[in-house]
Amino acid sequence: MKSDTQLAIVKMLRIQSADERIQMADFTIDELISVCISRQVVDGEVLAQGINTPLVMAGFILAQCTHAPNVRFASAIGQSLCREWAPLGVGRIEDLWLGKALIHVGFAAAAADLLPSYNPKEFFRPAQVDACGNFNNVAFGHDYHRPRLRLPGTGGIPDVTTTSDHIYLYVPRHSKITFVEKLDFISGMGHTPERKHGHGVNYLISDYGQFDWANGRMRLTSYHPGVSIEQIQKKTAFQLEIAPDVHETPPPSDEEIRLLREDIDPLNVRKLETLGGGARKDLLREILAQENAL
Repeated sequence: MKSDTQLAIVKMLRIQSADERIQMADFTIDELISVCISRQVVDGEVLAQGINTPLVMAGFILAQCTHAPNVRFASAIGQSLCREWAPLGVGRIEDLWLGKALIHVGFAAAAADLLPSYNPKEFFRPAQVDACGNFNNVAFGHDYHRPRLRLPGTGGIPDVTTTSDHIYLYVPRHSKITFVEKLDFISGMGHTPERKHGHGVNYLISDYGQFDWANGRMRLTSYHPGVSIEQIQKKTAFQLEIAPDVHETPPPSDEEIRLLREDIDPLNVRKLETLGGGARKDLLREILAQENAL
């Protein structure tokens, strides 16, 4: 029979969030997400970065620093193609995309001509995603002209996801708000009968686990340290498939953590995607101050 102290400890562990529990280890959730993204990269690929996705860019650079030295970076920010990288920033981000570019192209030319030829790998951050991997970055609410919340918009997502074989997703905060039974709008195409070209979504990483679409439906392949399969299902509005070999996500290595913290992102820009409210504002001000960009 457990003592009152033991019962109190068990109760405390049950109510801890995934983020709180994972930070009991030697790495944080943002570091684990970036490391998992880096492990999806294959040497020689062209890696496309959207706007304001530092978790992804940290992972891409980490891949080049570890196992994929021959990747190239294509950026919507600088409308450029780069071989070299620079540490992440906010107010000085052009140091990477403009200062180190091999070529510069307009957005329309990149989306229509350049990127389809290179068939790049790209990670998108969906506001909503369903079991088939369709996703929404248009708006919350069914009335397009009077939405509950207008989202950043589609960019080139409708064009890319209907043809590409290299669509990947990431969700920094796993919840039923994002993982929904039915989308309010569709801006990214998943595994649907209407698909004529491309593969559909391959992979998703969240702060709770890793997923694929091996059978055309979202499937849990690994759960992060401190998170259970039951917790992940409770945070998802549709029934997940579970891989037969589902397992705990392998942790980052000491060298991966060192590269992220000391070389790739010493300002902690990647953490902005996992924070909200006042904490996010405070970190943003701190980063801008360190960059002398205020």
